[in-house]
Amino acid sequence: MTHHHDQNHGHDDSNLTFEGKLIKLLEHWIRHNEEHARNYRDWGRKANENRLGEVGRLLEAAAEATARADEKFKEAVSHLNKSRRLGHSHSGPEGLNS
Repeated sequence: MTHHHDQNHGHDDSNLTFEGKLIKLLEHWIRHNEEHARNYRDWGRKANENRLGEVGRLLEAAAEATARADEKFKEAVSHLNKSRRLGHSHSGPEGLNS
């Protein structure tokens, strides 16, 4: 099982500010992490059903850790949006090129 990690998904973000690019990246990570967390939980249930309780517990813990990371990403997006509303936008050489 493999999947592609193309963060731009075919979109040209070259005209965005650094903050705009960072928001798009964070939002991508949030969506991606939610998908991973669902898979961790699914496989944790399967592990439990196959008498691999410790593995199931560890996968559930990984899903919870992923959800905590998402909360930090959501806080970062909120902070960036607030900063942009206040007119603290930066565009410069530190922009993302991924």
